[in-house]
This record gives sequence, C-alpha cells and structure tokens, in this order.
Amino acid sequence: MQRYFVQLLLLFSYATLHHSLPLSTSSRWIIDEPTGGRVKLVCANWAAHLEPMLAEGLDKHPVRKIVRNIVSMGFNCVRLTWATYMFTRYPDVTVAQSFSGLGLQDAMDGISRNNPRFLNLTLVEAQQALIAELGLQGVMVVLDNQVSRPMWCCSDNDGNGFFGDEYFDAKEWLRGLAIVAKSYRYTRTVVAMSMRNELRGPLQNETIWYRYIKEGARKIHRANPNLLVIVSGMNYDLDFTYLKKKPLNLSFQQKIVYETHRYSFTEGQANLWLNGPLNRVCKNVVQELQNKAGFLVEDENKAPLFVSEFGINQLGVNRADNFFLACFLGYLAEMDLDWSIWALQGSYYLRDGLHGPEETYGMLNSNWSSLRSPNLHHKLRLVSRQLQDPYSKVPMYYILYHPWSGKCIRAKNSQVYATDCRSFSRWNHAGNGNPIQLTDSKLCLSATGNGVPAIMSGNCTGNQSQWELVSGSKFQLASKDEKGSYLCLELNHENSSMVLTNKCACLDDDSDTCPKNPETQWFKLILANI
Repeated sequence: MQRYFVQLLLLFSYATLHHSLPLSTSSRWIIDEPTGGRVKLVCANWAAHLEPMLAEGLDKHPVRKIVRNIVSMGFNCVRLTWATYMFTRYPDVTVAQSFSGLGLQDAMDGISRNNPRFLNLTLVEAQQALIAELGLQGVMVVLDNQVSRPMWCCSDNDGNGFFGDEYFDAKEWLRGLAIVAKSYRYTRTVVAMSMRNELRGPLQNETIWYRYIKEGARKIHRANPNLLVIVSGMNYDLDFTYLKKKPLNLSFQQKIVYETHRYSFTEGQANLWLNGPLNRVCKNVVQELQNKAGFLVEDENKAPLFVSEFGINQLGVNRADNFFLACFLGYLAEMDLDWSIWALQGSYYLRDGLHGPEETYGMLNSNWSSLRSPNLHHKLRLVSRQLQDPYSKVPMYYILYHPWSGKCIRAKNSQVYATDCRSFSRWNHAGNGNPIQLTDSKLCLSATGNGVPAIMSGNCTGNQSQWELVSGSKFQLASKDEKGSYLCLELNHENSSMVLTNKCACLDDDSDTCPKNPETQWFKLILANI
C-alpha cells in the first residue's frame, strides 16, 4: 500500500507545474522543449546524501509544509543530493532501520510526529515520496549524485573524489546512475541529473574524465532521454578549460548542461577577500570564473552553465563571505545564470558524528520554522528573475542594480531612489562616456555634487550626465564634477533608498590599502529584455 501511494503521488505530481516539460537546451539557455520558451532554474540544495540517506528536516515539520516554504521563498527547483550506495547497496533498507542503526532516536521521534509514513518506507521510496510532494507543489527536481559512500562532502582525500578512489568505483557509479535515471523516467518533474558533485583529488586526469563523463552521460540518456544531463568539471566543479581544446561532442548535446560552484573560500581565496583591495579581488575572481567556466555560455559551442552551489554564512559573521556576496551577485545577474543556493536545510540529522548540528549556510533556521536571513533572501530577488529571453521581442534595456543592498534604481520625476527590485526603471546606455537615459524619455541620470543626491536632468550632454565604469571591478559608475574629478554613484546604507554621488573610493587596483569599503558604490548595468 505504501509503495502504491508513492507511485500515485508521482503520477499526479506533474499537474501543478507552471510550464511544459521536458526541458532541453538551445545555445546557452535551458528551454521548455515543447514551446521553446526559456526556463530559468532558481533552486535550493536539499541535502539527502549523508549517512541517514534521507532528506534533512523531516523530523522538524511535515514534508508538505517544508515544500510549501520552498515555494514561498520563490524557488522553482530543488537540487536533491543522493548517494550511489543508497541504490546499489541499501535499496531495501527502511528509514527506520537506517536511523536506528545510527542511534538517531531523537530524529526518529521527530519523523514519527511530523512524517510518520516515512519511517516504514525504504530509503528509495522515501526519496520518491519527497519528489512526489515537490511535484505536487510545482517544484522541479535536479538529482545530484553527491557521493558514493554516504557522508559529508568534500575533501581531496575522503575517498569519494574521483574515479578509482576508495569509495568511487566507476562501474558501480554507472550502475547507480542508470538505476536512478530509469526509476524517474515517467516522473516529469525530475528534470535533470547531475552526474557527480565536485570531482577532485590526486587521481584527477583529463583522459579519465572524458571517458567516464561520456559513459555516464550516455547511461543517463539511454535510461531516461527526457533528462538534462549536468556535467561536473574537475577541481571541485571549477575547471572546464580543457573543453576549449576538446569539446564533449555528444550526440544529445541539446540535453547537456555544465555546472560550477563558487564560495568565498573557493581555491583558498577567503584571505583575499579579507585583505583586499576589494575592486582588485572581485575583478580577479570574476576573470578566473569566466576563464574556467563562464566561457561556456559565450564560445562557439555555447551551452548552459548552472551555478549549482554558492552561498554564505547567513549569521553575518563571516567577513569574507560578506565581501564575496556583492561581487558574485553582480556576476550572476550580469550573466543571468541558472543557480542553486547552498542550502535549504537549517540543520542535519547527523554530520561529522554530531547529532542535530546547525547549518549556518541554510536558508531556514535550525528549527526549519522561518528564514535564517531575510536580508539574504531579499538580495536574491533580482537574480531570481528571468532577465533575458532569447525569443523576446522587447528591445534590450538596462537595470541599474546595487548588489551590496540587493536593490534596483528607479527614477520618478527628478528623483532617483533605490527599490527592492520588484520594480525598477529601464535605462539606455551606449557605453563609457555616454549618458544613462531613461527609456522612452529625454531625462538622464546626473550628478550634482559630492555627498548630494543624484537627480534626473534634461541636460544629457554635460559632463555630469556622462557616465563610465572607472574601476577594475567594472562596478563603479562615475561622472565628472565641474572640476573634472570623478563622482561615483553610492547607496550608503542597506536600508536607505537615497542614491548619492560621492568621491570615488578605492579606484587604484594596485593599492593594498583602502580606507573605505567600495561596495556601497558598486553598481551594475544589467542587460534585460523581459
């Protein structure tokens, strides 16, 4: 009866989705295959790959309520992690057996109160029931093969890093991919499978990567041709530079998406963010990201790039994270990439031997009852929107975006102010040394002096209405005052709506000291046609 109920849920889960499926790709975009319209993945990572092998949080609230919170946060997708062994070695183990074997009595009691029907399901059936509930509420699923042996991920020497590692047998991995892909062949809300999370470690080798990535992609596609196949790069999902010389060239290229990850600590860069200068650090990190992965959306073999992990410590205490975020959100908006934040979960059943530890990167708090950081959620608003559509007939325009605050700029009469990006003005700008002009208007953005509000002016030819990007980070927008000195747009406080012009901060990228954090002056002109 339990198995029948799960299958029934999976059958009806497609009914509430807001667009057609399956998904495919066209050039650099993920599209809705029946209509050709763009679909932007805006996802949260939901961990289910640790030792209990069950999606976290089912001890805190009913699954229906958790999914309802996912929808209310604006996510249309979950990147659900899983471990190979769950399908190849433990398919008949029940949730109750898994938790009992790990001594997780408190968590079991919580599941019994909130999701009692899960306890007697096998781990595989529990995954299916969770996916069915996501589908019923219109949430797509990307299945991510996080590890082979269930455990916290990742390090170079954890045995799960690359083909041939202690727990990473390539044949078993291929078998697991085929089992999972086939089991969701008729579950249309499962739209993609990520082949392996963060390939890494001393065994990394390009020849082996090509061999098994191609084999894995073919396994998935044969078992379930509806799925997007998400390809992981080497060095913790950072590096695809070898594809510049040798593309994958699979026969089902219209189903291939690439993924990358980025945190403040990526490649040991946390100290760079702490020691600055921020304009230089941001410039260098974005250039590196673009060179190693971002080029995939721009070169002759264009393909979608999915930022399947990024995130920050949401307690606000990690300074490197705080500096990183504005730079990365600016890049994410400018490129209009699909993404998945790490993470949804506010806690774990078991992590690194600890029962019930908190996840400070989680969108939900430790009780899974509310947002951990409403401020971060607010900052995700613009990047959650689809900004470009390859088939739109709307002329391109710019959104003036301030990523440090997560706000967008509006103009009304002569006033210029910041809003929460649910609404914004549309701007035209022909490049450095040209005015930033409201579309369908003769008014232009203009500086009036140091420390005073920017205004809208009918004089679009004077120096104070000519704007250029003046820092290496390509964030600071400046015009010149009457004496020929640069004045940069600035939003002083995250809770303020007043847009000022002030003396530009930290323009010297080669200076290792800067008395001011320039992020209050970081603005991006974001192309859009929606």
